[in-house]
Amino acid sequence: QVQLVESGGGLVQTGGSLRLSCVASGRTFSSYAMGWFRQAPGKEREFVAQIRESGGNPNYADSVKGRFTISRDNAKNSVFLQMNSLKPEDTAVYYCAALTPASGEFDYWGQGTQVTVSS
Repeated sequence: QVQLVESGGGLVQTGGSLRLSCVASGRTFSSYAMGWFRQAPGKEREFVAQIRESGGNPNYADSVKGRFTISRDNAKNSVFLQMNSLKPEDTAVYYCAALTPASGEFDYWGQGTQVTVSS
């Protein structure tokens, strides 16, 4: 298992930037593809971005392409989400998640960090 802790959320104006961090416990971090999800009030959780174990081939939701960048540093057991040109529609709780290759599912989740974008 892996424990995930997000940080970096906060309040930002439209057009601003934030960088979210997720730090994982244990020494098996590199075994997991990682993803970022978000959940806005009254909505279901949605996919934002994911990255392979090696850090290659990132994938993004259409709504954030060109604005968000996912990256990872396996030596630091960390994954990041750089968010630029933020919009009020980006307001949500952002969750870090780890995908287990054996199951193909995001089995581990952090507690989330709040991102609020004011207009």
